[in-house]
Amino acid sequence: MIGIQVADIEAARAFYTDAVGLKAAAHSPPGAVVFDTKQIPFAVRTPVIDLGDTDDLGRGIAIWFGCDDADALHDQLARQGTTIVFPPKDGPFGRYFAFRDPFGYKITPHTVARP
Repeated sequence: MIGIQVADIEAARAFYTDAVGLKAAAHSPPGAVVFDTKQIPFAVRTPVIDLGDTDDLGRGIAIWFGCDDADALHDQLARQGTTIVFPPKDGPFGRYFAFRDPFGYKITPHTVARP
């Protein structure tokens, strides 16, 4: 599982469901929202550290998600005012780009090739 810590779990749920398009799982433990992502579950949770002491959340960690269309997701997030770290380009896993979520994490979606 990949989990990120956020100060406002409801804002995180809203961003990842409404802006990114993830679906919340049917069940989540207290203090967390687990999303229905495959193969690896992704979750947001209440902090276990002081987030105010962190200048660059996730520094040194790459969080990549597969999606149906990286270009379309990029355009959707850009229209909604999400900070784009770099625009879509071709890479080793297909088309990809990166955005910064409202909580400071850099997320990299990539288009998943369908069989």
